[in-house]
Amino acid sequence: MAAPRQALAQEVHAVAQSWEASMHAASALASNCPDYYTMSEMGTVWGPPHQGALAMRMRALTAALGLTLILGAACSSDDDSSVDVGSESNGEASAAHNDADVEFAQMMIPHHEQAVEMAQLAPDRAQSTEVKDLAMRIEEAQAPEIDQMEGWLAGWGEEAGGGMDEMDGGSGMMSDQEMTDLEDASGAEFDRLFLEAMLAHHTGAVEMAETQIDEGEFPDALALAEAIKSSQQAEIAEMETLLEDL
Repeated sequence: MAAPRQALAQEVHAVAQSWEASMHAASALASNCPDYYTMSEMGTVWGPPHQGALAMRMRALTAALGLTLILGAACSSDDDSSVDVGSESNGEASAAHNDADVEFAQMMIPHHEQAVEMAQLAPDRAQSTEVKDLAMRIEEAQAPEIDQMEGWLAGWGEEAGGGMDEMDGGSGMMSDQEMTDLEDASGAEFDRLFLEAMLAHHTGAVEMAETQIDEGEFPDALALAEAIKSSQQAEIAEMETLLEDL
């Protein structure tokens, strides 16, 4: 009779240890998944083991193990969804692009940089309030776009200045002498030179944007090209009106 009692005692002890281990595991999982179970709810599910009642211990152990598996699956599901979101973000950052996208960014960056340089001359030289306002809007729009395009090129492993040599006065870019003449001008003369130069500059930018729209692939670059085309066409009409009023 003593042997069966001793064996039963050993079995009860083993079950108790397993129950405690399961409780700790489930508690740890539940603490990471507060949306599923609170600690008070776990206390309701798992009351303290009833000493000497093997059957109740077994039911408690089963409940603890079952809930541990449920919580583990829930947390695993949450973790998997987080990974999926990250993967989607990485996918967006590395969206497909082609050579036209690279060329667009490489050539539009120096083009924008010159426009910003021209615009920064206006506050101290322009006579017309409208010209000063236009210059301010050009700088505010194009400076952030430069940063955006440089970010694309960095992500693609491409040089930001790769298209500068190809510009060489094309697409409405001002020559060094023309920039010097603009820097030396003031008043109404500056207004006229600025508007004429920026009008040609914008026309070149619209042509570059249209090429990107036709040949590009990268979604953000296509969106920027559309925005450049729309905004600069509107500014071209504005500058033509200002020139007529000088």
